[in-house]
Amino acid sequence: MHEFLEHCGGFMGAGSDYQAARLVLVGAPMDFTVSFRPGTRSGPQRIREVSVGLEEYSPYQQLDLKDYCYYDAGDVVLPFGHVPQSLNRLEDVVGKLLADDKFPLVLGGEHLITLAPVKQTAQRFPGLAVLHFDAHADLRVDYLGESLSHATVMRRVAEVVGSRNLFQFGIRSGTADEFAYGYENTGFYPFEILNPLRQTMERLRGRPIYVTLDIDVVDPAFAPGTGTPEPGGCSSVEIMAALHMLKGLNVVGMDLVEVCPVYDQSDRTALLAAKLVREAILLFGS
Repeated sequence: MHEFLEHCGGFMGAGSDYQAARLVLVGAPMDFTVSFRPGTRSGPQRIREVSVGLEEYSPYQQLDLKDYCYYDAGDVVLPFGHVPQSLNRLEDVVGKLLADDKFPLVLGGEHLITLAPVKQTAQRFPGLAVLHFDAHADLRVDYLGESLSHATVMRRVAEVVGSRNLFQFGIRSGTADEFAYGYENTGFYPFEILNPLRQTMERLRGRPIYVTLDIDVVDPAFAPGTGTPEPGGCSSVEIMAALHMLKGLNVVGMDLVEVCPVYDQSDRTALLAAKLVREAILLFGS
C-alpha cells in the first residue's frame, strides 16, 4: 500500500481488502522524545496481540466487528532517532489514507506522533477541532530546548488548528505556564472528562473532529503500562463512556498513544487500549 509501511500481525478481525475498507489502522512505533520511561514503540504491536483476547461483539453498542470492513496496514517504518523525518513519514502515510477517503486510526507510540495526522487532517478538513484526552497538558513551548517533544505536542497542534479549536479533558499535570496557557487559550477542562465533554457537545456538532487519546488519562490503577503515569485519573469505565459519547459527531481521524508494554505485565493497559480500538472501529468505521 505504501513504501513506508511494514506488515505485522493485524488487529483482530481486520480484513485483507484495503480498497473496500473504510477505516485503516496504522502503527507509529516511535518513542524518541519520551522524558521518563521508554518503551511505547512496542505499543502498537502489543495492542494487536492482546486484541484476540476480546470478543468481536460489543455489548455497549450491540454491534459486531464481523459486520465491518477495516484494514490493518501495519507499522510505519521509522528512521530510528530521527524525529522530523519520522513525523514526515507518518504524515505521508496518513495523507495517502485521507486521499483514499479512509478513516485513519493511528496507534502509538509516544504522543508526539499526533502532530503528523493532525497536520494532514487539518489540511483536508478546514475548521478541524481536536479533542485531547490526557493526564498531561503537553502545552510547553519547548522541552529541554526541543520544540518537537511529547511534552510540547499540543502546543504544536494548537499552532496548526488554532488554540480555540483544541479541547483538553482530564488534564492533571503540567507547569504553571501550561495551565495558564490552557485556561486562557484552549478549551481546557482539567481533572474531569465526562461532564465537560457533555458541556462541549453542542459546540462540536457538525464540525470535523480529530480525537487523540493518551492512555495515561486513565488512572494508573487501571492503566499502569504507560511511560508517564499520573495518579488521580479517570476510570476505564469513564474513558469508555467518553468515547461512546462521540457517537453521531463528525469524527474524521483518531489516535491512541502511550501504551508502554514493558510496564504492563498484566496486559491490562494494552487490553483497555484494544477494547477502545474495537469500540472506535464500530463507532467510526462505517
